[in-house]
Amino acid sequence: MIIQTQLNDLTNRRMTIEKSGQDGKVDDGKKLARDRVEKLLDTNSFVEIGAFVTQRATDYNLDAKKLPADGVVTGYGTIKGRLVYVYSQDALILGGAIGEMHARKIVNVYDLALKMGAPIIGLLDSAGLRLQESTDALHAFGQIYIKQALASGVIPQITAVVGNCGGGTAVITSLSDFTFMTIDNSKLFVNSPNTYSDQAGTMEEFACAKFNASQTGLVDFVCDNDNDVMNGIRELVELLPANNKEDAPFAEMQDDLNRVSEELNTTVIDGFNGLAAATIIADNQQVFEIKKTFGTEVITAFAKLNGMTVGLIANQTTEEKGRLTVKGLNKVSDFVIFCDAFGLPVITLTDVFGYETALNEEKAGLAKAAAKLAGVFATTTVPKINVLAKRGYGSAYVSFNSKHIGADIVLAWPSASVSMMDAKNAIKIIYAKEIEEAKMAKDVIIAKTKEYEAKQVTPYAAASRGYIDDIIEPAATRKRVIAALEMLYTKSISVVDRKRSTI
Repeated sequence: MIIQTQLNDLTNRRMTIEKSGQDGKVDDGKKLARDRVEKLLDTNSFVEIGAFVTQRATDYNLDAKKLPADGVVTGYGTIKGRLVYVYSQDALILGGAIGEMHARKIVNVYDLALKMGAPIIGLLDSAGLRLQESTDALHAFGQIYIKQALASGVIPQITAVVGNCGGGTAVITSLSDFTFMTIDNSKLFVNSPNTYSDQAGTMEEFACAKFNASQTGLVDFVCDNDNDVMNGIRELVELLPANNKEDAPFAEMQDDLNRVSEELNTTVIDGFNGLAAATIIADNQQVFEIKKTFGTEVITAFAKLNGMTVGLIANQTTEEKGRLTVKGLNKVSDFVIFCDAFGLPVITLTDVFGYETALNEEKAGLAKAAAKLAGVFATTTVPKINVLAKRGYGSAYVSFNSKHIGADIVLAWPSASVSMMDAKNAIKIIYAKEIEEAKMAKDVIIAKTKEYEAKQVTPYAAASRGYIDDIIEPAATRKRVIAALEMLYTKSISVVDRKRSTI
């Protein structure tokens, strides 16, 4: 009889915790913290940890308030049968504000995720720091930041902004690897826009998903609603390794590894559609694009090639546009760093015309962004394959996974050209004095341009010096890249003995 009383008490306590906030107001299109977890994970796989944890602080009447689970649901479960850890903030409990015990629960699942080598997913819906707990809350932020920093490059960290995410909580998203955000009902900011010096900022304009995806680059994926976020996270997790010592899961091959795609023979007529080319060569012609609206002159995406997850990078250009910007350079650098950390081969489909010629780019630190990209490609140890589709001009091309900076295999299409610059501008510089003094007729300039193209610009000239490994038919790109990946599968190189790079 006594044990039955205790069991009843346990059941009642658990039901009280699990039903907390269900009678509270929930905005349209938003879900409760526990509902989000259930939607994210495989059916009936979630196991909660720390359900009975609550606040220790008593100031400002906190001792008189009930804070079930201290405003955050934590535990583990599976996605497509693979172990993941999760925490989901409950905005109906003090606005999901982070305090001492709230943070301790998050840190606890981080510890478990690191021990087990499994991804961790954070569903963020928080008012920020819990003011009632003052310095304990500050310490709480620090403890989360430390765990995220230690987990970086060891296990995948994914966050989703599904409500408010301001102040110190916003830092959590940038300490993770990938961030999702919903179009409506979510805000991401460090300082509230209404505190900006120009007094013109609004939440709707400067804290929304569109702004953070296209302008700041803080958000990798923008989704219509909570359900799309959860489905997107599931798709991403399926592509990634569980940790930095394991391979990404292999997909059962349902595509022809020797598939020839004749449509690639016409993708460089008016520039280069890198997204189309990347999609064509991927298994089942499916890619998972990252940062779609940020640095749009390049695309970054995960895809499967012969069942293996790879990182695909491709330029999006026209005949005159598509120069690399600071946004694009940083986008590629961050993506390559992640791929290198988790052992994912990097493949570039290249049409590099140069760097953007604009004062605002110089002010934004164009040289630094270019140096970062060069340093990243030079030190990346995973297999690196470059397919030069159209132009490879100047130092921009050197930094973009060229043979000059350490690419393992460089393939070129016959349409490719490699040079310091295009032939027309080169001739204008070489014969600047003669042209200025009108000693060269237009037909001579044209002839000199053609001569320069034949001697210096064609892919055959670069191949003759070993800077290109082979010149291939565009239609055969898929099978040639797969063959290179198979050859490079056991790649192993020693690295320079140092504590860390300072680039």
